[in-house]
Amino acid sequence: MTLYVAAEPQQVWDAITGDEGSRAVMWGSVLRGELAPGERYEYVGPGQDGDETVHVYGEVLAAEPGALLQLSEHPGPTYRENHAELRSRMTWRMSSAGDALTKLTFTNDEWSEGHPAEAETSDTWPLVLSSFKSWIETGRALPFPA
Repeated sequence: MTLYVAAEPQQVWDAITGDEGSRAVMWGSVLRGELAPGERYEYVGPGQDGDETVHVYGEVLAAEPGALLQLSEHPGPTYRENHAELRSRMTWRMSSAGDALTKLTFTNDEWSEGHPAEAETSDTWPLVLSSFKSWIETGRALPFPA
C-alpha cells in the first residue's frame, strides 16, 4: 500500500514510532523497545489484560529514522496460545516526494501458514494508514468503526 502524506519523512517516522501518534491511531497502544536491529519491541496498551496488554510483539529487523522501519510481528500472548509460531513482517518505507511531502509505502508480508490475522489486514491496514495520514496532517485520527 502506498500513500502520500503532506509532511516530511521524519514527521511521518515520528508519528509511527512516537507515543502520541501511536496512541492516537493504534487503539491507545504505544510502541515500546529500542528501535535497533535485533532488539525486541511490543505494542502495549488497553486491552484484555488491562492497560498493559501486549497486542503484538517481535523483533526490529531494520530501523532508519525517517526512511525505513521493518518489524517481525507475532500476536500478543493473550490472543493466541501459539503466538510464537504465528509471524508476519511489517515494512514501513518513507521517502521524500517533494517539499513537505512523503511517499509512505507499507507492506505486511511473510505470513506464517495459517496466521489467523492475515485475512483481516486487507480491511485493517488501509484504515490504520489513512488514520496516520489524517493525524499527521490535521492532528486528528480517524474515528474507527466499532
